[in-house]
Amino acid sequence: MAVPLASRKCDLLYLLFFAIHIPIMFLVDLAPFYPDSFRPQVITAIREWYIKTYRDQFFSSPPAWFNAYLLLEALYHLPLSIWAIGALKRDDPKIPLHLLIFALEAGMTTMTCIADYLSWDISRQEKIDLGFLYVPYLALAVFMGIDMFCRLNSQINSRVQKDKKQV
Repeated sequence: MAVPLASRKCDLLYLLFFAIHIPIMFLVDLAPFYPDSFRPQVITAIREWYIKTYRDQFFSSPPAWFNAYLLLEALYHLPLSIWAIGALKRDDPKIPLHLLIFALEAGMTTMTCIADYLSWDISRQEKIDLGFLYVPYLALAVFMGIDMFCRLNSQINSRVQKDKKQV
């Protein structure tokens, strides 16, 4: 029987994250994939504002590996995020497995981005400003990864104990 979402505080946090993450992907991250004739002006304006405000070189002159990360975001993050919203609402038993994979991937890619932008020739304050965007994303990925690992570990331990009792 599914536990009500209101009593699953971490799952509420993850649901909120995915609900925010999806529009950000469409409005900012995945804009390079839109054909020019299809890209609404508002998306171009948001990206231009973001680049000007944060001097985020990943969006103004991305390295090849960052473009691969964007492709990963389009092919993995987006479908997973859409699935996760419904799965979190219904307390799908596959949530721990999928969100552990998501957390590991998101944590590693975000850590790569942080390590890279810390080497950029921008001011200390600009690096701090970028940190306010990237570091919480990394922190959530680490927290989610630990949470999902613990959930899976508990499920496995319960199954092992059940199997031992049957022997």
